[in-house]
Amino acid sequence: MHEMSIAQSLADLLREEMEKAGARKLRSVRLEIGRMSAIVPDALSFGFEVVTADTDLEGAELIMDIVPLRGACRECGGEFEIEDYVFECALCGGREIDMLSGQELAVKEITVD
Repeated sequence: MHEMSIAQSLADLLREEMEKAGARKLRSVRLEIGRMSAIVPDALSFGFEVVTADTDLEGAELIMDIVPLRGACRECGGEFEIEDYVFECALCGGREIDMLSGQELAVKEITVD
């Protein structure tokens, strides 16, 4: 379960950022997680609870926004959402697709006191 190591890295990053800002209490953290990032949100949430238990981060809300898988066709230039991991242009049927989104893992917002 790689989500546990991601949760630990996230907790470490949050502590560093809180120290820089002189913050004492983490209220929430908002993440963007791409649909194709191989992260299971429930497992990450569980891992975050485990690694923050009995620490200064305990009780912080973990908010996860799932970013859809989107592509752009090299043949027709169209952009579309990729459904069911079918990498074929929804507009022309082309198979040369560039990924536009869906692989993200980013901290977008931290709320502290």
